[in-house]
Amino acid sequence: MEIAQQNEVTRLAVRAAQLMLAWGAESELVEDIGQRLGVALGAESVELSISSNSLVMTTLFRQRCVTTTRRLRDHGLNMAMVCEVQRICVMAEKGLLDIDQVGSKLRNLTPWSWNPWLVVAIIGPSCGSFAHLFGADDTAVLLTVLASCIGMVVRQQLAKRHFNLLINWASTAFVTTLVARLAAMVWPTPDADVAMAAAVLMLVPGFPLLNAISDMVKGHYNVGLARWGQATLMTASAAIGITLAMQLTGMGWL
Repeated sequence: MEIAQQNEVTRLAVRAAQLMLAWGAESELVEDIGQRLGVALGAESVELSISSNSLVMTTLFRQRCVTTTRRLRDHGLNMAMVCEVQRICVMAEKGLLDIDQVGSKLRNLTPWSWNPWLVVAIIGPSCGSFAHLFGADDTAVLLTVLASCIGMVVRQQLAKRHFNLLINWASTAFVTTLVARLAAMVWPTPDADVAMAAAVLMLVPGFPLLNAISDMVKGHYNVGLARWGQATLMTASAAIGITLAMQLTGMGWL
């Protein structure tokens, strides 16, 4: 392997790891895919160091080392992208893709996402189902569906305009809670507090928390703690939004 080819192998392997980490994969999987892809493309061994916002990779071939660093930019959660990178790695291991084809596929990856209005249509009944499970009456369930649908629209619009994630969470929680409270004033129900609580369940950062625990259990403490801190800030932002809406309506918890 020439030095130019080893450089390319290093760039492709670290790019695959970078994509997976940016789209929400756990650190152990990122490390595994980066190492496997580098070896599949011809490197003798691959070492990968993962931090909360960067990657450092070294490939070894006949005592020659090539090291590169990549900064991580979070893109949110998209398991379709993670699965596509894994598929490319498996195909390279089986000899179905050469180095040029791997590079082409990685460069042409584009994130796939659901239709925004379909997401709204799914989130509303989901939060309404939680309200029903919590024992709310039919009116409270409908209020939950209304508030969560409006809140999801707000969340999507803020994300589309690249607002800070914490501002997005606080604003969405504020609007969702405010809508639930105002709607309860128009259509009184004894379970208005249940509607308000269920409507903001879409803001629970479950996936980041699960990834954080998984990373720490598997020894990636720096990334795990960073993800835990991010999930904690997201939860605190949502709590701030809920509190502001409650103070504004002057109703508090019913």
